[in-house]
Amino acid sequence: MFAPSIFARNLLLIGVWLAASSPAMAGGMKLGDLCRLKGQETNTLQGLGLVVGLRGTGDGDSAPTSRALARMMQLMGGPMSLDAVGNLNVTDVEDAKNVAMVFVTAKLPAVGAQQGDVLDVSVNAISAKSLDGGYLMLTPMLGPRADNPTVYAMAQGRISLSPDAPATTGTIQGGMKMEANVRASYVKDSKITLVIDRDFADFNTAQRIEDEINSLTSLTMGNPDHSRLSGGSRSGGAGTYGETHAQAIDQLHVEVLIPAIYKENPIKFISFLLDIPIQLANRGKRVVINEADGVVVIGDDVEIAPVLVTHRNLRIEAGGGGGFVEIGPDGTPAAAKLKSLADALGALDVPTEDLIAIIKTLKAKGDLYGEVIFR
Repeated sequence: MFAPSIFARNLLLIGVWLAASSPAMAGGMKLGDLCRLKGQETNTLQGLGLVVGLRGTGDGDSAPTSRALARMMQLMGGPMSLDAVGNLNVTDVEDAKNVAMVFVTAKLPAVGAQQGDVLDVSVNAISAKSLDGGYLMLTPMLGPRADNPTVYAMAQGRISLSPDAPATTGTIQGGMKMEANVRASYVKDSKITLVIDRDFADFNTAQRIEDEINSLTSLTMGNPDHSRLSGGSRSGGAGTYGETHAQAIDQLHVEVLIPAIYKENPIKFISFLLDIPIQLANRGKRVVINEADGVVVIGDDVEIAPVLVTHRNLRIEAGGGGGFVEIGPDGTPAAAKLKSLADALGALDVPTEDLIAIIKTLKAKGDLYGEVIFR
């Protein structure tokens, strides 16, 4: 137990922290900060290849690996024999222990890739014990759909292993060269679709984006008959001046019709659009917790019910009669804030993991009025 004088000082400190609170203000952001264009996604290329040069840690007597190795040797002009029915005879290579069949993958940037671009690849063994010392033979890279035989790139090179990863997984820096262009397609039917980041996605945000875009007078530049889009008619065809140009489809997507003056230059329109400021709703009623890194971010408006929190030899009462009550700007009691409670616990050197445990308990009990997000 604390000595009375120490306990009294702690209570005074808690009272000071719980008395400090201020209303949260919603911050402004640009549209490009909270959404992307549909079509601006990361794509994956994949291939099935052979790794040679292993130190006896390959697939051994794996039949698929033997067939693949025999076929590759045949294509390269190697002297491969045939069996009685004309198929490749794999008995000559079935004991190759320095060869392994692997999955090869590569991620393309969201902006796409051009012929001649060089990208990194990941190599993962199927049954080999280790890829240490291995070299990936020339491997065709296909798209994510197995039924599409288009070869977009070729991969090869010396495999590097990471000390923090298993020996069956490796990378090749700059190991893939693009053989075809992969372009990100943004425009469809004279429209673009904004995809709201999931951290911001809700119906309120989608509606705010729609309203903000439809209120822009710049989109009707040079048209004296319509100064605002939001009040225009929807009866015109695609690109008609004055019609509503943005429509929220759901909490994740907002469709935007490209105005006629930007039909020949949609990139200019997209650049202008993503640069407009958006005032989001106040997100002060949110708690974000990263347990792995011990980080807790608490919004200013997250309130808690009148509770008594006991932590080892500490007792902290927030709200309610007889306890510490926050005072609002007008001098009347205000609801206790989680941020003030966290500040008080921090002043008493309560560990972050204990704060996280208290927040979990408050949420489970229904005494925390806000959204709790775990990363």
